[in-house]
Amino acid sequence: MSRQVNKDKLSIMPWINTEYSYKLAKRMEQFRSNPVLGYRPAGSAAEFATGEMLFQEMERIGLKDVHKDAIRVDSWEFHKAELVWNTEDGSEGLRAVLGGYQTNFQTGGPREFGLVYVGKGTAEDYDGKDVKGKLVLADINQREEWWINFPVYQAYVRGAAAFIAVQEGGFAEIHDEALNAQDIAGPAEAAAFSMSRADAAVLKRALEGKEEIRVWFDADTCVKEKQTSYNIIGTIPGEDQEQMILLSAHYDSYFSGFQDDNAAVALMFGIAKALIDSGYKPKKTLVFAALAAEEWGIVNSKYDWSTGAYQQVFHVRPEWQGKVVADLNFELPAHAHDTKDAVRTVYEYVTFLTKAIEGIPVDPEAYPDGLEIHAPIQTMSDDFSMAISGIPSMVNEFADGSFMETHYHSQFDNEDYYHEPVYRFHHLLYGTLVKEFDKIVLPPFDFSVLFEAMNKSLDMRYSGIIGDLGEKLNQVTIEAASLGKEVYQWIEKVNESGAALKNAEEYRKILMNAFRKAQDSFVRLDWQDTVLFPQQAVRQNLTHVKDAISRLEQGNAIGALDAIYEIDNNCYAFQFDEEVFNYFTDYVFCQPKERLQWGAGRIVHHENLFQLVQKLKKKSVPGEADFDEELRILNRVRKNQEECYKSDLEYMIRETENIINSLKKIQQMAGKE
Repeated sequence: MSRQVNKDKLSIMPWINTEYSYKLAKRMEQFRSNPVLGYRPAGSAAEFATGEMLFQEMERIGLKDVHKDAIRVDSWEFHKAELVWNTEDGSEGLRAVLGGYQTNFQTGGPREFGLVYVGKGTAEDYDGKDVKGKLVLADINQREEWWINFPVYQAYVRGAAAFIAVQEGGFAEIHDEALNAQDIAGPAEAAAFSMSRADAAVLKRALEGKEEIRVWFDADTCVKEKQTSYNIIGTIPGEDQEQMILLSAHYDSYFSGFQDDNAAVALMFGIAKALIDSGYKPKKTLVFAALAAEEWGIVNSKYDWSTGAYQQVFHVRPEWQGKVVADLNFELPAHAHDTKDAVRTVYEYVTFLTKAIEGIPVDPEAYPDGLEIHAPIQTMSDDFSMAISGIPSMVNEFADGSFMETHYHSQFDNEDYYHEPVYRFHHLLYGTLVKEFDKIVLPPFDFSVLFEAMNKSLDMRYSGIIGDLGEKLNQVTIEAASLGKEVYQWIEKVNESGAALKNAEEYRKILMNAFRKAQDSFVRLDWQDTVLFPQQAVRQNLTHVKDAISRLEQGNAIGALDAIYEIDNNCYAFQFDEEVFNYFTDYVFCQPKERLQWGAGRIVHHENLFQLVQKLKKKSVPGEADFDEELRILNRVRKNQEECYKSDLEYMIRETENIINSLKKIQQMAGKE
């Protein structure tokens, strides 16, 4: 069935100039910390120079009140990392350029090191190996196995001078010469670098039959805590200075960062320029924010990315909370990550956006299967920090396609993978959505979508454990969803009429506070940074604990270990030393909130099963049948998780009732209009 095109939603089209945006994205590449690889990391001179250029460009295209908001970050300068290996006859066998991670390692020129291959970099891989003061080379797959911080810190604990990671899969799969970079999520003193599979293959051949080889290494990477960087801000002033629409993208990068995130920053500028050139006069003030320190920005934190956005909305401009009705954030927007495009947003904006995109023609050359809305917001970009601050956010969907495994965070993220029809469509789509949000009188929250999703997340199979709590939460979420739908229908009528509302400011305050309350109350994370509702992590644990008990009662230690592997972060107890496991567990619970940033308080419960794993690994041999001690431990864990589950449900019932009260207040006020 053909979709009728709304001509009003095409009004920005004649003013879109993707050539301007493309050239701006390329201009950003001139600023680099590493002369060979690029890099514009947090707080670096290259990031600063890029920000200065963007500041001037904002002024040039006609944005107003252009300024720099100073933010506190931990900075990183990565100037070089080069390794040379000579053959036994003295000839050069390899000269390799390495990528870097946010750690400290300065050789002061070429220095000789021993280099040892340690397989996957797990604790067992170090058995019988002397790595003290040496470089260690290891294969990693961060997508399917473990993040970079675990093998890096394992190497540090064993006394290695530095860890060299080779991506054997999961990221940088496009080419054997690809390097990779990610946030380190660990301490700066545990040094780490990235090597291509092609270069690593040369070293592995040289190591055949040998414990180590001698290499020359020249590196300069430096982290400094508590430094200053800048978010670059410009506006198109609206009639209303209090209500704002925010557009955001980050200007720090790994390598040249064409898609991630040069093209996104340039997309934001392209939309700003199109609106200005068209003579558009907004009702709300449009704010354009080029954000620093998204890829990384704080030392030794599990949640070390999105620092610039977090600092902006929680510390520098906390007054934006309650005033910004929408944040449109951009990531990797000039490449089609799937045949169908999507806008990923908070639950509460799904209904509004679903209607808002109607009538926007989708270029079949870009997305032959059209456009849809996804929820909820994920943790991969700045939109998460925005959302939990109380600013409803959205981002172009970018995480579903193969690009994340092949090109992302490698030197192959370049203009070779630029797709102009996709880029042009995103200019049109998000420029149009800016204008749609500019029309609204009240923020278009449909809380029914949130509570329907919450209701679907419930599992009544545990009613024997939780008594009537499950049914109570089921009832209040149904009530909240029904009430949320009624309130949204009233909001929709208000917004469609466009008429002035007597108590508009009070309505906005109640709605924005209810949204923020929902973020604080219902957004939790698991150990893989997946967004979920509070009870879901515990319920998942209970499922695996019960499975482990059942397996162990049958004498199946291996099956029990498989189940325990899925509980919280205990998968790491199988591969790494206890010191490593405890380090990356404790730093989630034992650091100040400001070190954890947007992740603070999002993981509430934890079961440390390291010792249980070690006991069962020793007993996982045929004929072993005495598991009484392990069963006692697991039954204690089960009882504790059941209590946590009850506590979570009681909390969710209470918080849902609080939002119900806010929605009822809206209804009562509306009834008097």
